[in-house]
Amino acid sequence: MRFSEGRKSYLAHLIVNTLRQEGLAEIDNERLVLAEIKAVFEQDHAADAQLDAAARKKIASLSRRVPPGSREWDVLYRQYYEEEVRKRKPRG
Repeated sequence: MRFSEGRKSYLAHLIVNTLRQEGLAEIDNERLVLAEIKAVFEQDHAADAQLDAAARKKIASLSRRVPPGSREWDVLYRQYYEEEVRKRKPRG
C-alpha cells in the first residue's frame, strides 16, 4: 500500500515518539531518524510492487485465461505472491 507524504510523516513521528516514551532509543537527530523511517516505507512499497508484478505475470502466463477478480484468480495470486516472498526471503 502506498502512503501519502502526510501519512508517512504522521507514522514516522508516531514511531519516534513511541521509541522515546518507551525508552527504547535515544534520538539525537530527529530529522535524520524521520527521513530513515520514511525511506523504509518507500523500500517496503517498492518490494511489495515487485512481488505484486511477479504474481500477476505468473497468472498472465498460464495457458488458460483466468479472469481477474474471480475466486481462482485470487487463490492463484495469493499462492504466487507467497512463493515470491519465500524466494526473496534471505536465508540465514
